Amino acid sequence: MADVEENSSLFLIFVLTIMALPLVPYTIVRLCRAFSRKTKSIHCECASCSSSGKYKKSILKRISNFSTCSNLTLVLLWIIMGILVYYIKHISHESQPFEPFSILGLEPGVSDSEIKKAYRRLSILYHPDKNPDPEAHKYFIEFISKAYQALTDPISRENFEKYGHPDGRQGLQMGIALPQFLLNFDGASGGVLLLGIVGVCILLPLMIAVIYLSRSSKYTGNYVMHQTLSTYYYFMKPSLAPSKVMDVFIKAAEYMEMPVRRSDDEPLQKLFVAVRSELNLDLKNIKTEQAKFWKQHPSLVKMELLIQAQLTRESALLSPSLQSDFKEMLELAPRLLEELLKMAVIPRSSQGHGWLRPAIGVVELSQCIIQAVPLSARKVTGGNSEGIAPFLQLPHVSETIVKKIGRKRVRTLQELQDMTVEDRAELLTQVAGLSLSQAHDIEVVLDMIPSITVDITCETEGEEGIQEGDVVTMYAWVTLKRKNGLIGALPHCPYYPFHKEENFWLLLADPVSNEVWMSQKVSFMDEAAAVTAASKAIQETKESLGASLKEISVAVREAVEKVRSGSRLVMGKFQAPAEGSYNLSSFCLCDAWIGCDKKTNIKLKVLKRSRGGTRGHVAEEGPVAEEGIEEEEDEEEEEYDDYESEYSDDDEDEKDEKGKGKVVNGVVHEKGNSSSESDEE
Repeated sequence: MADVEENSSLFLIFVLTIMALPLVPYTIVRLCRAFSRKTKSIHCECASCSSSGKYKKSILKRISNFSTCSNLTLVLLWIIMGILVYYIKHISHESQPFEPFSILGLEPGVSDSEIKKAYRRLSILYHPDKNPDPEAHKYFIEFISKAYQALTDPISRENFEKYGHPDGRQGLQMGIALPQFLLNFDGASGGVLLLGIVGVCILLPLMIAVIYLSRSSKYTGNYVMHQTLSTYYYFMKPSLAPSKVMDVFIKAAEYMEMPVRRSDDEPLQKLFVAVRSELNLDLKNIKTEQAKFWKQHPSLVKMELLIQAQLTRESALLSPSLQSDFKEMLELAPRLLEELLKMAVIPRSSQGHGWLRPAIGVVELSQCIIQAVPLSARKVTGGNSEGIAPFLQLPHVSETIVKKIGRKRVRTLQELQDMTVEDRAELLTQVAGLSLSQAHDIEVVLDMIPSITVDITCETEGEEGIQEGDVVTMYAWVTLKRKNGLIGALPHCPYYPFHKEENFWLLLADPVSNEVWMSQKVSFMDEAAAVTAASKAIQETKESLGASLKEISVAVREAVEKVRSGSRLVMGKFQAPAEGSYNLSSFCLCDAWIGCDKKTNIKLKVLKRSRGGTRGHVAEEGPVAEEGIEEEEDEEEEEYDDYESEYSDDDEDEKDEKGKGKVVNGVVHEKGNSSSESDEE
C-alpha cells in the first residue's frame, strides 16, 4: 500500500515539475510586461468618444479585457498547479514512514518499562474494548500494536535503531513515477492504459490536424475566407469608381453567410427610405431603380443597407437582430477592406503593376466607414476638393455648421487647423454657434489628426543614374506629427464600436497609366519593431555598398533616432521601365482619418542602357510640374453619377518656387505636407 501511494505521489511531483518549468518564467515575463506598459492614453478623449463607451474602464470591461484565451489558460494552469501541490502534501502526510517511537510518544533509547507504560496508556484510549470507534480500532491494530511489537523484540528494536527499519538494512529500491493502475496490465486496467495511449498519442494529434487543416483550407492568415479573396480578385476592375467599390466589398463570403430573416424585412424597408439618397438611384426612374435594387441577392441588399446605416449614422433604426449583424459587419470590415486593397494593388500587368484608382477608392471607403461619413460628402464643393467629409468627422459638426464657417472663407480642414486657437474658438462659438465644451472637443480632435510628410528617393544601388531594366530601390521616410505630441494613437471614431488602429498605405504609382508600381503598409504603433526593421535595412544596404563599420554605425544610429522621433522607413524594389521620363506620385493614405492623406510628386528619368554597360549621369534642376492628364476611360465603361476621388481630378501645374527639386540619381526628390491641399497654391 505504501509503495502504491509513493508511486502516485512521485507521478504527481513529476507532472508538477513539468508544468512549473515553463509556466513560472512565462508568468513572470507576462507580469513584467504588464507593469512596464505605458499608462499614457493614446485614444481620443473628446466627449463623443468618452460617451461611446469603448474606452471606459468598467469592471465588466476589465474582465472582458482580461478574459482572453491566453490569460484564462494561464489562470487555469495555476489552479491545476495549486490543486496538485495540495494533493501531494495530503498524500505525503498520509504516507508517512513507520516510526514506532513517535507512535508511542517516546524518545529513542528508552527502557522496556517505559515502552510498556506508553502501550498501556494508548490501549486505554484506542483499544476496541475501551473505544468502540472503528477508526480507533484501525489505528490501534495498524500502528500501536505494530509499534509495540517492533520495540519489545530485541532484534527488531536494534535493527530499527541502527537502520530505521525493523527488518534491518534494506536494499536500494527503484520505482517509476506513474500511478499504480497504469502499471497493472491485467483486466480492465490494461484496457484503460491502451485506450489512453491510443487517445493521447494517435487520436488527439489526428483531431488537432483535422481541425487545423479544415480551418486553414477555408481561411487565410488574416482570417479572411479564400472564397472572399477569389471574389474580390474576380470583380476588381482597373477603372472601378469609388462608389462602386462598395458593390465589390459587400460580396465577401463572410457577409453572404450572414442569415437573412423574414423579420428583418420591415426594419430594412424603413432603413431603405432613410438612406435612399445615398444609393445612387436614378431619380428619373425611381420606381424601376427601387425594384431593381430589391431584386438583388437578399444578402447583398442587407449588407449594403447596413453599411449605409453606418455611413449615415442611422443605426438606431435597426432591430435587435439587425444590430447584432450590424456589429459583426463592422468588426469584419477592416480585415476585408485590407484584403480588398491588396486585390487592387496585386500585380496584374506584364510589368507587375497594380491598379491605382480602385486602391484609392477602397481606402476612401474605409475612411468613411470608420468615421461614419456618407460617400456623398466627398463630392467636390466650392474650393474644397475633398468636399465636406473632413469636417463631418469632427465632433458636433453638421452640414449646417460647415456652411456657417464656410461663409468666413474656411473651406478646408487645413485652413481650420492653420488658424490660431483664439480665432478658431471665436469662429466655432460665435459663428458656428457651438458651446465652449463643444469647441474644446473639436480642439482635442484637431490635435489628434496626424500630419504626414513623405521624403522619398529612388536609386540604383551602387550606380549613378537609372537605366532601363535596372532594379530600382525606393527609400521613403514617412514622418507623422501631431499637435498633442503622440506618435502612435487610436483615431477619433465614436461611431465605430471597436478599437481601430491607424494604418497607412504608401503607394508609388503613375496616375496617368493608373498603375501602382509598389505598395506597402505602414504602422506607427509598434516603435520597437520599426527600430529593428530600419536598423536591419540600413545595415544591409550599407554593407552591400562596402561601407566601413563606423559609417554603418553612424547610419544605423541616425535611422534609430528618426524612428523614435516619429518616422518610419519604407523600402521597396521595382524594375526600371523603358527609357523616358515618368511623372510618378507617392500616395500615403490613411484608412481611418479623412483629409490627412499625402500626395508627393516624383519625376523619374530612365536612361537608355548603354552598350558598354557604362552608366550615364543625369543632373537637372528646376520646378517639378505635375502633368495635368486625365485618366483615359474605356468607351464601354459605365458612367456613374457619384463623387470623384480627390486624386482622380487633374492637378494644376505647380508654379510655387517651393515646389522646386533636384534630380538625384534620376529622381526629382520632394517633401510634402500632410494634406492634399498642399499641392494647390
